[in-house]
Amino acid sequence: MADLNYRKCAEEIFSYLGGKENIISAAHCATRLRLVIADNSKINTKALEEVEGVKGLFSSNGQLQLIIGTGTVNKVYDEFLAVTGLTAATKADVKAAAAAKMPLWKKILKTPGDVFVPILPAIVASGLMMGIVEAIPKFAPAFGQSDWYSFLDLVANTAFALLPVLVAISAARVFGGNVFLGAVIGLMMVHPALINAWTVGTAENIPTWHLFFFNVQQVGYQGHVIPVILAVLLMSNLEKLLHKVVPEMIDLFVTPLVTVLVTAFITFTVIGPIFSILENWVLAGAKWLAGTTIGAAVMGAIYPWTVVMGLHHMYNVIEAGMIAQTGLNTWMPIASAANFAQFGACLAVALKVRNQKTKSVALPSSLSAALGITEPAIFGINFRFMKPFICGVVGGAVGALFGAIFKLGAPVYGVTGIPAIPAVNNIPLYLLELVIAGGVACVLTFFIWKEDEPKKAEEAPAAPAAEEPAAPAPVVIRCAAGELHQPTAGKVIAREDIPDDTFAQGILGDGIGIEPTEGIVRAPFDGTVTSVFDTKHAITLEANGMELLIHVGVNTVNMQGDGFEAFVADGDTVKAGQKLLSFDREKIQQAGYSDTVVVLLTNSDDLEDLHCGL
Repeated sequence: MADLNYRKCAEEIFSYLGGKENIISAAHCATRLRLVIADNSKINTKALEEVEGVKGLFSSNGQLQLIIGTGTVNKVYDEFLAVTGLTAATKADVKAAAAAKMPLWKKILKTPGDVFVPILPAIVASGLMMGIVEAIPKFAPAFGQSDWYSFLDLVANTAFALLPVLVAISAARVFGGNVFLGAVIGLMMVHPALINAWTVGTAENIPTWHLFFFNVQQVGYQGHVIPVILAVLLMSNLEKLLHKVVPEMIDLFVTPLVTVLVTAFITFTVIGPIFSILENWVLAGAKWLAGTTIGAAVMGAIYPWTVVMGLHHMYNVIEAGMIAQTGLNTWMPIASAANFAQFGACLAVALKVRNQKTKSVALPSSLSAALGITEPAIFGINFRFMKPFICGVVGGAVGALFGAIFKLGAPVYGVTGIPAIPAVNNIPLYLLELVIAGGVACVLTFFIWKEDEPKKAEEAPAAPAAEEPAAPAPVVIRCAAGELHQPTAGKVIAREDIPDDTFAQGILGDGIGIEPTEGIVRAPFDGTVTSVFDTKHAITLEANGMELLIHVGVNTVNMQGDGFEAFVADGDTVKAGQKLLSFDREKIQQAGYSDTVVVLLTNSDDLEDLHCGL
C-alpha cells in the first residue's frame, strides 16, 4: 500500500465519524485504528468501508476498529491526529474509555479474555509442543522411553502445570495490582506442599488445615482458572485500598504483608472451595455440550458470534478445565470447525469477487482463518457482507457435529485449524472435519452470495471542458505553488467565520468559506480529481502539490446525497471553470444546515507564501 494517500485516508475516515465531538479517544495497534465513539448511530459505516486503505471494520468491546494494515496504520493514525486535533492515546487508554461504556454483563464476560490474551503465546507454544511430543511415540515407540522424550515433555508441560501463576500475573495487570504479588498468589495456589489437583483422586488421605471454623483441604489448584482470577481481583482491590489508608512511611511493609496474608486466607477458605465447585459445574455443562451431537452443532454455530462480540477467549477457561480433568480437550474441534468454516466462506468470496480491493483483502484473510486467526476474515469480509458469515455459521455447525460424532479432541488448547493437526487424537478424521466445515461454507457462499453491482453514478463521464465557458473568477487563495479561483459565486468569508469549529479552527487546513448565491461548484484550477465523496457533498482535487478540499455545507453528509449531483469521477482531469458539483441550496436550508461552501488546502502547512481571501 505504498501509494496510499495517508492524509486523504485519515480525512475521509474523520468525515464519516459524525464530527470531532463524537470521537472520545483514538489509538492504534499493529494493524488497526482503534476508536471509541460516543454515538455509533452517527457513523456512516458503509462509507467507511469504502475508504481507500480501510480493509474492513468492526465494533468490539466498545471500540470501532478499522483494519488498515501493518506499517500503514501508524501513518494513517498520525494524519488522523493532525486532522482531528485529538491527543495521542495508548491502547490502554482506549480500552479504559471503551470499558467505561460497556454494560456490566459484557465486562464480566470480557475479563477472562483480557486475562488470557497476553498469555496465549506461551499456551500456544506449549500446546503445539505437547501435540508433537505426544504424537511422535505413536510412530516411534522407542522415543517414548528416551531422555529426549522426558526433557521435551517437561518443556511442553510447564505452562500447563503452572498455569495459575501465568493467569495470576496477567490478572494482576488487568486489575491494576502489583504483578509480583499476583505471582505470589498464583505460586501459593500450586505450592509443592499441596497435593497436586491432577492426582488428588489417587490420594488415600488428604491433609486438612483447621483455620478458625474452616476445614481446608491441602489441595492445589492446578488447571483451575476462575478461582485464581477472583483471588487476584481481591488482592488488587485490597492493595489499592491499603495504599490509600496506610501511612506512606510504613506503606512499603504493611501493604504487601496484609494484602498477601488476607488474600491467601480468603482464597483458601472461601474463594477456592466455592468457585472450584462452580467451575466444575460449568465444565460439566461444557463437556456435555461438546460430547453431544446437537450440543456440539449448536456451539459450532454460536462460536463465530462470540468472536464478533470479542468474547471467544472465555472458552480458554473451559478448555483448560477439560484438560485438567480428563486430559482431553473436546472443545477444540468445535472451535476449529467454526474457524475453518469462516475460512471457506472467505475463500469463496476471494474466488468469486471482481472488486480488486475486496479480493486483495479476502484472500490473505482466508489464509489467516485457516491458521486459526479469524478476525480479518470475519470483520474484513464475512460479517461485512453477512451472507458469507451465515454460510460460515452453517459450515461450523456441520463440522462440529462431525467432530462430536467421532469424539475428536486434543490434549492441548489455544490452537485451532491447521496448527492443531499434530495434537489431535485422530488426524485423518480431524482433516475430514476441516474439509467438511470449510467445504460446506465455501459452496454455500459461492452460490448464495452475490457481489453488489458498481454504482452507475460512479461511471458518469466527466463533462467536457468546453461545457462551461470560463468566465474569469476572482483569485481567493494564493501560494507559491499556484492560485485558486473562487469555485462558486457568493460572498467570501474568512476561514475563522465558517460556522463549524473543525473547519474554522483550521484542523483540516487553511482556506476560506463562501456564502453561495448559486448551486454550482466549479474547478478553481487545472488539476485532477482525487476523490468524489459518495454523498456528492464534497470533492478533493490536486494540482502542483496543492491538495484541495471543497466541502458544500456543514454536516450535509447527513443528507446522504439528497440534493447533490456530481459531474466528475475519481481520477478525472479537470480545467479551471469546469462544473464539478451541483447542490440544492433550498434543500440544504430545509434540512436545517448551513450551505456555506468550505474551500481548504488540506496540506497548507507544506505550502509557502500562503494567502487566503480576496
